[in-house]
Amino acid sequence: MSNNSDQLIFLMNGNDEQNCIDRVLRGEVNAFCTLVERYQKPIFNLMYRMAGSPDMAADLTQETFIRAYQKLERFHPGKRFFPWLYSIGLNLARDFTRKNTRNPETLSALNPESFSSCNYPSDQHDRMCESLEFLRLEKALEEIPVIYREALILRYHDECSMRDIAAALNLSVSAAKMRVHRGLNMLRDQYRRNP
Repeated sequence: MSNNSDQLIFLMNGNDEQNCIDRVLRGEVNAFCTLVERYQKPIFNLMYRMAGSPDMAADLTQETFIRAYQKLERFHPGKRFFPWLYSIGLNLARDFTRKNTRNPETLSALNPESFSSCNYPSDQHDRMCESLEFLRLEKALEEIPVIYREALILRYHDECSMRDIAAALNLSVSAAKMRVHRGLNMLRDQYRRNP
């Protein structure tokens, strides 16, 4: 992919999204690829956290985009696309977790092997400590109820605004703020309990 297309995807705003959606609805199927390229990573990350398997996450990500494409005519112009898409993915992920058991050991988004290339022993030690702290935090996150976990992931991992969190989770903005606030409190408590 060229730098120009990378910049186009990175700079995509609500108007660019709506333009892509309008083009798809007019029959330009390939315009949907821009939306897929822009949002496949956060959707894959959601699915990986829920499914714990890269292969299953890829399948669920693909299914999310297929459903979004099939329902695109229901998308309300003027709204942000990502919360709508995330909501579709979230429903698929919830269905998956209801039907399947997860292996929490496979849920880590951090790959500790990536630290093996450190040049200095002290750097390697520091990075390993960071890795262990991250795993401890992730374990604490897994212990809080999923409705709070989703809100925290949207806010702090996917860097969504409160408005987008509210849209993705079908909440009011004040309810989204409350869910993030309560989730943070639960996460802090859980983190302290598991040293």
